[in-house]
Amino acid sequence: MKKFLFDGKSNVSGDRIRELRQRARLTQTELAIKMQTEGAIVEQDVISRIESGRRLVTDYELLVLTRIFDTTADWLIGTEKEKPL
Repeated sequence: MKKFLFDGKSNVSGDRIRELRQRARLTQTELAIKMQTEGAIVEQDVISRIESGRRLVTDYELLVLTRIFDTTADWLIGTEKEKPL
């Protein structure tokens, strides 16, 4: 599979995912565990690569992240400027 980049990264949501994880005071491992309980089988290294922009985020992972952080996919991908309440 050919990798596609946008502004040099494999995703546009990594920075916001890191921001939400840090606000929630979760480690990457703890976030991976939460995602696993929601059905997205990921490990700590996957979270690291997503946050650094070296790995794409699948649609089901994005859905799980919206549930965990009580936010929208639009905010995670940067089309909404303010995080919804």
